[in-house]
Amino acid sequence: MAVQRDITSNIELLLETLPAPIRQAIESGPDDCEDLLEVIMDLGRLPEARYRTHERFLSDREVSQDDIDYVIARIGMFGEDNRAGIPRTLHRISAIRNRAGLVIGLTCRVGRAVFGTIAILRDLIESGKSVLLLGKPGVGKTTMLRETARVLAEDLRKRVVIVDTSNEIAGDGDIPHPGIGRARRMQVPRPSEQHAVMIEAVENHMPEVIVIDEIGTELEALAARTIAERGVQLIGTAHGQTLENLLSNPTLSDLIGGIQAVTLGDEEARRRGTQKTVLERKAPPTFDVLVEIQSWDQVTVYADVASAVDSMLRAEPPQAEVRRRDADGQIQTMPASIAPVEGGPPALFGVRRGGARERSDRGAPRATAPRAMMSAGPTPQRIYPFGVSRDRLERAIASLHVPATIVRDMDEATMVMTLKNYYRQGSQRVRQAEERGVPVYVLRNNTLTQMERQLADVFNIGASDNGPPRRATDDDDMLMTDALLEVETAIAQVLNGERSSVELQPQSSYVRRLQHQMAERYNVQSESRGREPNRRVKIYR
Repeated sequence: MAVQRDITSNIELLLETLPAPIRQAIESGPDDCEDLLEVIMDLGRLPEARYRTHERFLSDREVSQDDIDYVIARIGMFGEDNRAGIPRTLHRISAIRNRAGLVIGLTCRVGRAVFGTIAILRDLIESGKSVLLLGKPGVGKTTMLRETARVLAEDLRKRVVIVDTSNEIAGDGDIPHPGIGRARRMQVPRPSEQHAVMIEAVENHMPEVIVIDEIGTELEALAARTIAERGVQLIGTAHGQTLENLLSNPTLSDLIGGIQAVTLGDEEARRRGTQKTVLERKAPPTFDVLVEIQSWDQVTVYADVASAVDSMLRAEPPQAEVRRRDADGQIQTMPASIAPVEGGPPALFGVRRGGARERSDRGAPRATAPRAMMSAGPTPQRIYPFGVSRDRLERAIASLHVPATIVRDMDEATMVMTLKNYYRQGSQRVRQAEERGVPVYVLRNNTLTQMERQLADVFNIGASDNGPPRRATDDDDMLMTDALLEVETAIAQVLNGERSSVELQPQSSYVRRLQHQMAERYNVQSESRGREPNRRVKIYR
């Protein structure tokens, strides 16, 4: 039983804006126009059509400026975001300009309104909870958002207002596309004013539901929180593919409650078994539910965002479920914990989390093989990461310049790096490594700092570039904690405009590297100043 069908694509209206040779090549070509995604026209290059499964050139004649001007004359005006449309359609034409502001390239994207795309999420939409949709570009977020607005307005008879930044949801022109049903649409004059229009929608039009596409700035995130606090249901999308993306995004992390560093007392730190400085959620999340979209037929749902964020910050697997729609239109639901750790969505347990490294009572890194079997010198290592972020491990290896490579087959590994959760669960792969005598290093959390410190220990690298190798102590942990707290405070002061720049206390090269990495993570500038032993990091915009 098919559950998806186009309301309309109005593709003929898009084709009418194209030069005759390009239009004829599409209409007379071997491909179905209903599979067309977009037409690319770049000055001096061959015009190209992109379909769902392939691409093909439409002419052996290069695109001229006259061809581009022909299209521009038949579409709406370009906004500040270089997007235009065709009135009462969902098609989007995006411009590429040269340094003089002249349009030299066009992306003509086909817009379609589709019934049935939110069947997989309908219970969440009808619950009245605020829902945030995440997914990579082109996965169908805007299509699902449009269908959500229609269902809420038509089927549930709610007062729905769409804040339409680039007229993508309800189409170009003053009359909205029928794909949004009875929902009302507020256009945004300039992308920078979206947050103001969001607040205006609530204050002036008494909506029960606000629909927002592409929340991308701190002001928009703040406006979304203000709306949620007034009891209005929010349905929105944000930049990012996963919950973890938002956790590491200082601009948008407020959508899921925000993150702050908290210093614990000695007794509480011992009770938790962590360092004295830990990350915790700052406030209740703006959105109650978060959905990671892999496709219209598969999503990962975090039904309780607050609980999921808390679990991730504690290095525990968050509660989530995978929903799949089969060929018969039936929705299959299963716990996300059964999803594979590596490769393919949703690799939920591959998430990266912040925190302290795993230590034994004496403060040494825990490994399941005898110390004599661990590499403590320059011997090259082949690391098999089990549940550990490959990207961050690669960055840690490159940062420390150690002779290590990441392998995808455990049989090739000379060491395994995993997380405490997997080790405690007695994973079969970990047991296989132990049986073969391969050393297994257990990290408490999946952070770049953890990996660098573990690799530094494996390869016998001290915290100082020139000093003799030595074992980290509890005093080192305290100094590290203070240094990271200092850089976090400085970053906050710079981002909030309290100070234009902040110079930190002198630190070793290893600690300075961590401070630079934290600055990069929060999109602020940093540089090292002075000479050893007084070399220090400066943070600035």
